[in-house]
Amino acid sequence: MSLTLRVLAPDQSVFDGSADEVILPSTTGQLGILPGHVSLLTALDFGVLRVREGNGWKAIALQGGFAEVDSDEVTVLVNAAELGSSINADAANRELEAATSAAAQFEGQPASTEKLKAQQELARARARLQATKL
Repeated sequence: MSLTLRVLAPDQSVFDGSADEVILPSTTGQLGILPGHVSLLTALDFGVLRVREGNGWKAIALQGGFAEVDSDEVTVLVNAAELGSSINADAANRELEAATSAAAQFEGQPASTEKLKAQQELARARARLQATKL
C-alpha cells in the first residue's frame, strides 16, 4: 500500500507519483504521513518535504503553503518548490551565507517589512541547502 503525492507550485508540478512515506514541514513541526493516515489539512512552513520511495529518500524544498491528506492521497500546494536533486549545493550555501548576513543586520530591531523579508529569505535559503543534503 502506498500514497499518491502531488506537489504543485503556481508555475509547475514539482512531483506527481507514489510514496511509501511523506514527511511535511508543517507550521507546528514535522508531520509524518503513512498509508491509512486520517484526513488532514495543514499549513506548511518554509522547509523540506521528504518523500520515501522504497529504501530511498527524495527532498523537496518548499516555501510555505498547504497540504491535504485524504484517502491515501497527499496534495501539497505551495508558493514555490524545488527538488533537492536540482539545487546546486555550492550556490545554496552561498545564498545561506548571504541571507544569514542580511538577517543579522536586523537583529534586535523592531519588526519591519525589511526584517520580515530578510527572515523569509533566510528560511528559504536554509530549506534549499537542507534539501541538497538528503
